[in-house]
Amino acid sequence: MKRRAWLLSAAGGAGALVVGWCLLPARSRLGSAAKPWPAGGEPDLTGVVFNGWIKIRADGGVVLAMPRSEMGQGVHTALAMLVAEELDVPLERVSLEQAGADTIYGNVAMLVGSLPFHPLEVDDFAPEGAPRVRPTKVRVGEWMMGKLARELGINATGGSSSVADAWEVLRTAAATARASLLGAASLDWKLPVDELSVKDGVISHPSGPSAHYGELAKFAAVTPPGEVTLKSRKDWKLVGRNAPRLDIPAKVDGSAIYGLDVRLPGMLYAAVRLCPMLGGSAGAIQANAALALPGVERLVRLPAYAGSTAGLAVVGKTWWQAQQAALAVPVDWQQRPAGPLDSRNIEKALETALEREEGSTFYMKDTRKEGGKVQTGAARNVEAVYRAPYLAHATLEPMNCTAQVKDGKVWLWAPTQVPQMAVAVAARVAGVAPEAVHLTVTLLGGGFGRRLEVDCVAQAVRVALECGARPVQLIWSREEDTTHDFYRPMQVARLSAAVDPDGQISLAIKSAGDAITPRWLERNLPALAAPVDTPDKSAAEGLFDLPYGFASQKMSHVATRSGVPVGYWRSVGHSQNAFFSESFIDELAWDAKQDPLAFRRSLLGDAPRHLAVLDLAASKAGWGGALPAGRARGIALHESFGSIVAQVVEVSLLNGAPRVHRVVCAVDCGTAVNPGMVAQQMEGSVVFALSAALHGRIDIEEGVVLQKNFPQYGMVGMVQSPLVETHLVPSERAPGGAGEPGVPPLAPALANALFSLTGKRLRALPLALS
Repeated sequence: MKRRAWLLSAAGGAGALVVGWCLLPARSRLGSAAKPWPAGGEPDLTGVVFNGWIKIRADGGVVLAMPRSEMGQGVHTALAMLVAEELDVPLERVSLEQAGADTIYGNVAMLVGSLPFHPLEVDDFAPEGAPRVRPTKVRVGEWMMGKLARELGINATGGSSSVADAWEVLRTAAATARASLLGAASLDWKLPVDELSVKDGVISHPSGPSAHYGELAKFAAVTPPGEVTLKSRKDWKLVGRNAPRLDIPAKVDGSAIYGLDVRLPGMLYAAVRLCPMLGGSAGAIQANAALALPGVERLVRLPAYAGSTAGLAVVGKTWWQAQQAALAVPVDWQQRPAGPLDSRNIEKALETALEREEGSTFYMKDTRKEGGKVQTGAARNVEAVYRAPYLAHATLEPMNCTAQVKDGKVWLWAPTQVPQMAVAVAARVAGVAPEAVHLTVTLLGGGFGRRLEVDCVAQAVRVALECGARPVQLIWSREEDTTHDFYRPMQVARLSAAVDPDGQISLAIKSAGDAITPRWLERNLPALAAPVDTPDKSAAEGLFDLPYGFASQKMSHVATRSGVPVGYWRSVGHSQNAFFSESFIDELAWDAKQDPLAFRRSLLGDAPRHLAVLDLAASKAGWGGALPAGRARGIALHESFGSIVAQVVEVSLLNGAPRVHRVVCAVDCGTAVNPGMVAQQMEGSVVFALSAALHGRIDIEEGVVLQKNFPQYGMVGMVQSPLVETHLVPSERAPGGAGEPGVPPLAPALANALFSLTGKRLRALPLALS
């Protein structure tokens, strides 16, 4: 079933094809042509539907149902490439329509990879009854979440999982349609199917008959495909090669529609002002002063929807008029009942938790050596405490949503990573059934996990309810976006190593920080939120799965609940945990008086993929070679989201501050569908991670976030951006992630380079030499 799918049923004149899928014996991920084509808003039934993913137009063009959000990562191009490859059509002949909420579009890969961890080992996709224990180290939490994703079809874009999730599904859907089209031509022309060929969407026979897909589509939709075989890798013409992104022309000529670009007849604008104190509320509001200003229509109270802080929205004829009025409203802001939040106190509490609480053990190896505990009889002990601050997402496009409530229905235009959750929260707020909510997912001006939240959608619908039948575009200012984010949690980690006389290392890691997944479930899937928090894999990932061959290792995490709103941030737990682990590995190398590259190589004997990536990065960077005076190199290696990335950073000091000149990335991401886009993602990841490593921090005093806008929450600009070189390890594995794995190694590689340059070990982010 890895290479084939079989026809299970055909529904006569309706042309319904239900193709069995290896992971879904009870429910095909290819869907049925008997159902209306899923789309945002009203269904578009032009063309012939072959399954839940593929439609053929009369002119022979191919339409792909697109369930994933495009936020700059290139997924709309990558998934179209998979379809174009199997159907043998030019990439530009594949167009996209927004997919609906059918369960076939559920992102199994994301949920399995990101939701709660449990250490029990089970069959990952057991057929019926209780899971069976087996030694494949697939965890019961992952089995449950995979089952949930298949049955509920939760559609989300995140976790660098879009291509991995679509890899088998989309190719099979396209290959199934191709087989039916070939079968139809064979029957019509009375010629053997194995004598037919396809080129650029045209089926032909050497004897003369020829027809493009559109001419055969109606007959093909009721023609059983028989056995479906995916194209051999050696026959690929598109996958694995650089291809231009399909969204470039629209972004260049300005026709691309982001959330902020939505324009509707009679549209009003709403500006948001939330309580400055996180978790606080609004008491008395003196609305008259705002309502008297030009262009202002009304003022609407905003409850604490979907985890947001309460506040107000002012509606006006233009957003600027609404924003000025919102800022002018006198409000009696009230602190949260539990008292004000303070990031300094939270950091102290995390340090105390490391000392006093046992935490959840995520990994233990070789209990004969005390599970990695520091041994008093060791030749030497090395210990360090590392810290990472809260971080904001700071997407280029601030939070926004356009909503209209009319005739018992809700229309939404939203840049969201979670369409179904946006529909669900809109339905709850408006008091309608989810079927009455029509969502159009626009392009996203950055996501990074922030748009896995639907607080802005809830606010927009709440305001639209107060505005009759007129559409309302609700927009957060940059200041509201920065001060009311769902932040990456603050985290503290203590790493200890005991080195015996033979150089064998026993490693112990203990970290503390807020759990993300339980809070996200409470906000977005309350029915699935457990009454007691389970161990949160996302907080410990990148620490419990190190590739190095230590003699023994123990990793535990203390999950806290500070009250600060926390959420998924690009690369999630890996983002800070790679900094902790790879910086400490460097400390161990220097303690052992070994070259950092050689030291890592000595511990990767059982990890050949990691070793190959590390060696490639070092070779391309010229590790060990001469550098200009005043420069140094640092190296780091990390696996996340199914991909392994090593980075070498070259740094100098400019006026006492770090200046990164060059970053060399080596990547094993399995099959690279579009190598050029992988390189683009590495470049974007480096700049994103470098901004966080040098500038990123969120400080909270008296419940108020101190950083308001980019002057206080700095970003790396074009002038400060380094040269980024990307080198791919050839692979025939299924694709891994590309949008996030380039983030984690940057901070430790930079910190390690700075230590080599200055002799000063920096153990806290952001990196500051003074």
